[in-house]
Amino acid sequence: MQLTLGFSPCPNDTFIFDALIHQKIDTGGLTFQVFFDDVETLNQKALNGELDITKLSFHALAYVAEKYALLDAGSALGFGVGPLLICKKENAEKILGELQSEEKAAQLKVAIPGKYTTANFLLGIAYPQLTNKVEMVFSAIEDALVDGEIDLGLIIHENRFTYQAKGLHKVMDLGAYWEEFSGCAIPLGGIVVNRNLPVEIQQQVNRLIRKSVEFAFANPKSSISFIRQHAQAMEEEVMYKHIDLYVNKYSVNLGVDGRKAIDMLFKVAAEKQVIPQLTKGLYVNPTT
Repeated sequence: MQLTLGFSPCPNDTFIFDALIHQKIDTGGLTFQVFFDDVETLNQKALNGELDITKLSFHALAYVAEKYALLDAGSALGFGVGPLLICKKENAEKILGELQSEEKAAQLKVAIPGKYTTANFLLGIAYPQLTNKVEMVFSAIEDALVDGEIDLGLIIHENRFTYQAKGLHKVMDLGAYWEEFSGCAIPLGGIVVNRNLPVEIQQQVNRLIRKSVEFAFANPKSSISFIRQHAQAMEEEVMYKHIDLYVNKYSVNLGVDGRKAIDMLFKVAAEKQVIPQLTKGLYVNPTT
């Protein structure tokens, strides 16, 4: 049986899925047609129900929970891994002053990596006055700041490691903001499976992704060529920093703490009327 699978070309995802899609583990007869897309494209594909299995932002999950259920394996959660709000270093003092005024803040042009990203959700909690938003592919945001096209940028993924070298300044670490606010890890992205698939297939996919992550941890060099192929110009040191930051125990299994963090995110979002009320449970039914 072949299933469609979407994930990003970022090192954390290619590290996680290498063993699965290249059958370095026994997949029990399942094969996968892979689609590589940035996170917001994956969010949009999930909204359209295009894929059997896909990575998406947890914010987007609120809008597709009728179609997809969250797996316990493959997620990106953690401490110190959240999005950063940045600006040009020479503009930092001015920007910080304008953020104190609702009227002036509303005029600031902010690039976000997608409407349905968890990053944008956190920005809405921390700075509701920032309403002049423009969507960009996450990898273009730094250069847009450097070129003066925008006033502020919301960055994710490997840009955490590169913005300072471009003369850019951190206004706020939104992950740290969430951690202080909630006491929980920051949920960034998860792996979901289409609810139309038989429950036993959903559960099998969950087990296989867990095995793929465990294989990657046990054989960290096995996936290096696959990671490098899709990371393109990224330096190897940055690739491994990226993996270390986003792949951890929650990627193997959400566990009690991981589910607590996700449930907290959805609770806060619902209270602030950022997302619709859920009518189905978030998670794949456990193996009986």
